[in-house]
Amino acid sequence: MMDQPQPEVIYKDRMSDADALMWGIEKDPALRSTITTVTVLNGTIERSVVRREFERISRRIPRLRERVQSNPMSIAPPRWEIDPHFDLDYHLRFARVPGNGSVEDVLRMAQPMSMQSFDRARPLWEALVVSDLDGERSAIIMKIHHSITDGVGGVRLMLELFDLEPDAPERPMPEAPTVRVLNQAERFADAFAHETRRQARFLSGLAGSGLQSASSALGDPVRSMESLGELAASTARVLRPVSHPLSPLMTGRSLSTHFEHVTVPLDAAKKAGKTIGGTINDTFVTGLVQGFRLYHEDHGVELDTLRMGMPINVRAAEAAEVAGNDFVPARFELPTGSADLRDLMIAIRERMLSARDEPANQLVEVLSNVLNRLPTTVVTQIFGSMMKGLDFQASNVPGSPIPLYFRGVEMASVTPFGPVAGAAANVTLLSYQNDLNIGLNVDPAAISDPERFVECVRRGYDQVIGLS
Repeated sequence: MMDQPQPEVIYKDRMSDADALMWGIEKDPALRSTITTVTVLNGTIERSVVRREFERISRRIPRLRERVQSNPMSIAPPRWEIDPHFDLDYHLRFARVPGNGSVEDVLRMAQPMSMQSFDRARPLWEALVVSDLDGERSAIIMKIHHSITDGVGGVRLMLELFDLEPDAPERPMPEAPTVRVLNQAERFADAFAHETRRQARFLSGLAGSGLQSASSALGDPVRSMESLGELAASTARVLRPVSHPLSPLMTGRSLSTHFEHVTVPLDAAKKAGKTIGGTINDTFVTGLVQGFRLYHEDHGVELDTLRMGMPINVRAAEAAEVAGNDFVPARFELPTGSADLRDLMIAIRERMLSARDEPANQLVEVLSNVLNRLPTTVVTQIFGSMMKGLDFQASNVPGSPIPLYFRGVEMASVTPFGPVAGAAANVTLLSYQNDLNIGLNVDPAAISDPERFVECVRRGYDQVIGLS
């Protein structure tokens, strides 16, 4: 529960193989992994107070003061090092909202900010505090690189910045982290030691798996061969290249972005999912697919199938408190043609469960390790062939069920915008209190009428929620 103390997070000094892959494939700017959130506050906060709180969390969360140190010739993944030149005023900025002071005006401010690449010589985050919204409100636009955290970790970061009570006492200021910059010889020795330890663990695990497999093969050789075949087929599916999206309408791609948002009542979404024995996630994806279908219909285009990408959490229980990412970027095709929304939701749920249970999901760290041995250009091409054929990406992140406060000022809403990473759109859900806040990050070259698109998505959710 959000109102319980959170365990201390473990910050390792090197990226995982999965994080290193996300970092490396940005050689192709279409595959950038930037997460942006727009938080609206029911009030304003003095600049000095905001600055103190960001100074505090930059000391509490090491990643906010660390830069990435990598070497193309290194045998180990990139290393996290405290930036000796950390400058809070570079990362934290202030501005007044233009236009009428609406949330939409804030989204227009967030768009170019999200499109700009990070300065790789600095920590990978930026925040813009926006004042003068209508109704005496304010907002915080924050962007962060996906290698720092996944969605769940982002919620933990939010809980470091926000309080659970409006009158919570000021949290103490931690000591600034110690700066230690390794020289070239120390970097080499550290990388060598890291790889020696990691390969020892890898071989130990492989040996254990091998003994278990050998035992299974002796006991049931036929079933063991079948399992090996299933694993090979599953791995081929996970890595299979896709040359083009399935939508005949959303084929264009660019480096531009457009933000929209939709709010869905949490209880209504939960009830709709339960009509098929499902969950909020089933409502989320089905409403979205229906929105895509309506958008195509409005443009006179038939649509039978869409290809979706969705992160599937594969984090082991013993790694629950380790910072970083532990997910499989699953890809699967979803039907769109069913006129019966209940049947459509059932079919979509079955596809998602099947993707979650892919045998190759257990090999994510092994595959990442192997891919990281390849030249960056080759890895970028592999991931480009996997991601650029997606019609859309979707992600569902559970947030706080209770109100949160920034030094006494209540958070009204928080909307996430994930990276499109080669797709036509990324649609990310973050729950807060009784709402599902859904951020739509669309590529205008693919979705040329984003206002019509968001209207269709709203209609899609209205129709799916009507099932309950």
